[in-house]
Amino acid sequence: MNFQQLRYIREAVRCGFNLTDVAATLHTSQPGVSRQVRELEEELGIEIFSRAGKRLTGLTPPGAALLPYVNRLLQEADNIKRASHELQGREDGKLSIAATHSQARYALPQVVKEFRQRYPRVSLHLHQGSPKQLAEMLLCGEADIAVATEALASYEALATLPCYRWTHSIVVPPDHPLLALDRPVTLKDLAAYPLITYELGYTGRSHIDDAFASAGLPYEVVMTAMDADVIKTYVELEMGVGIVASIAVDPDRDRQLRILDAGHLFQINVTRLGLRKGQWLPKYAFAFIEMFVPTLNQVVVTQALNG
Repeated sequence: MNFQQLRYIREAVRCGFNLTDVAATLHTSQPGVSRQVRELEEELGIEIFSRAGKRLTGLTPPGAALLPYVNRLLQEADNIKRASHELQGREDGKLSIAATHSQARYALPQVVKEFRQRYPRVSLHLHQGSPKQLAEMLLCGEADIAVATEALASYEALATLPCYRWTHSIVVPPDHPLLALDRPVTLKDLAAYPLITYELGYTGRSHIDDAFASAGLPYEVVMTAMDADVIKTYVELEMGVGIVASIAVDPDRDRQLRILDAGHLFQINVTRLGLRKGQWLPKYAFAFIEMFVPTLNQVVVTQALNG
């Protein structure tokens, strides 16, 4: 057994069991990957993958049981490399941040700018995806840090820390009837119009659905998107009333829209920072986290990583 074989196992799962993609990702040949996987299975005396002919179709039950150990061994090997790198006193390396669009677009830019100024020799990689995809990036080692509002806290293998609280806002065209109300907007007011908001699983969407359900109000979501800028674009076209994260709107920037507070309508959201339990973080990763959330210093983060 060797680490390269373990990498093939992990990458096969990550690539949807497509060995051609595995070979391309790890810069080797597809026959070589197949041979190494077979040799590992023969050494262990089990079949790790189920097959249809020569094609991998998934993990067998024994393979699924072994996968956490494979990931853990590869993580510890990576920890050793990164720790030895830092013990040499070097401040170069790589940091991978996974975030939803809202966090990448609105919450992280100033942090990224400050980080690049302080650590110019660190290569910073920013990945975007759904909260579920971010969690998977963390679990397989593709990302070091994830930032999202939903889903991260539901994974036992992840340590999550609260970053900040936020609410939703309503966005409408300048002549919309909701602007004529002499009182705060109610859920009943909103339910009278077609709505444009986030896709399920994104940016507090569950709190929006829960509020209407608790009030027993039928409502119509005519369009969804992952991106607040996309939502605002279609609101400008008068296709519906938008509900977006408050951090995603600015009166000076969004001059074609009007903004109404929705903090009283939907539950407050908490953006969380996710880390893989047991992972070793270089000093510059702790620095990035503290730049983003000053209360999350190295002591607090280390305690979370150690469970």
